Amino acid sequence: MRIRLLLADNDVSYAEHLSRTISAQHADAVDVSVCSTAERLAELLETQRFDAALLGAEMVGGADLRNVHLPLILWAEEEDADEIEREYKKIRKYQRVSSIVAYLLECYARVSLNSGESELKRAKTTVVWSPAGGVGKTSVALAYATKRSLEGKQVLYLCLESFSSSPAYFAETGKSISAVFEMLEAQEGNIKMLIRSIRCSDGGIGYFCKPVNFDDMNILSPENLAALVDACSELAEELVIDMPCICGERERRIFDVADKILLVADSSATAFIKLSQFTSQHNVFTRIRTKTELVANKGAVFETPPLDAVVSLPLIQNTDAQTVYKTLSNYIA
Repeated sequence: MRIRLLLADNDVSYAEHLSRTISAQHADAVDVSVCSTAERLAELLETQRFDAALLGAEMVGGADLRNVHLPLILWAEEEDADEIEREYKKIRKYQRVSSIVAYLLECYARVSLNSGESELKRAKTTVVWSPAGGVGKTSVALAYATKRSLEGKQVLYLCLESFSSSPAYFAETGKSISAVFEMLEAQEGNIKMLIRSIRCSDGGIGYFCKPVNFDDMNILSPENLAALVDACSELAEELVIDMPCICGERERRIFDVADKILLVADSSATAFIKLSQFTSQHNVFTRIRTKTELVANKGAVFETPPLDAVVSLPLIQNTDAQTVYKTLSNYIA
């Protein structure tokens, strides 16, 4: 989904710079029309409808904004914000364009509805899971994401663990994924637009900053998580989901929609025992078997593996989390 944006500011050079940058860097999300005079603004507002507008404070007075779903006022720090039209949200001028666009998309996501129209592309969804903790599941998930990214794919990594370890792998400089959880629970707004606005990127991998607290993840229903996965799958070519080490209703729903499942285990006795119990006693394994690969991590060797498809990964003796998953990416098929 692309939003139609009207950009109006009497600082011609700034308006043109902002328009060019948005068009060059965010063409997948925003279609920009630009003007720098009140007369041209009036013409555009009379003949066209816009999803959102970024308007210089001096352009607002007298403008008929009924054809704009979300007007936002651009204001400079030297201007008195209190004198600007109070009924409109404001955004600071002359900051990074990416920050302006992120705020714009977030605001629009909160006032718009999901269109119900499916995007043309849907991501190949790979779930990374284990019945045992501490086997290196997140490292495997990020190694797989890195491999796909290096192959030129647009990759989105989604961590669904209650206690996220993502800060060990990525810079936590963006907005928490809890904002998405709140919208899912409220069942209002445009989830895809909000996801697009808050996702971060590192080395070609899109990701989200950790939840604000433990309960944010746990209060989500299976339907909430299914909606989250569905929305994420329309914004990337490869979606990699890092799952918690449980197998409840929420996890089963995601197993069902996955194209591929990486079942991770290491050489510890705990991992061997739990893997054996899952593969021999759980009916979920029967349902997902045909799309599941066993990942023998940290140099683990299985004399009688429960699956024909086995990926063997070495033990990487390094305390730096990024080094570990980037090295493992060389061994992922």
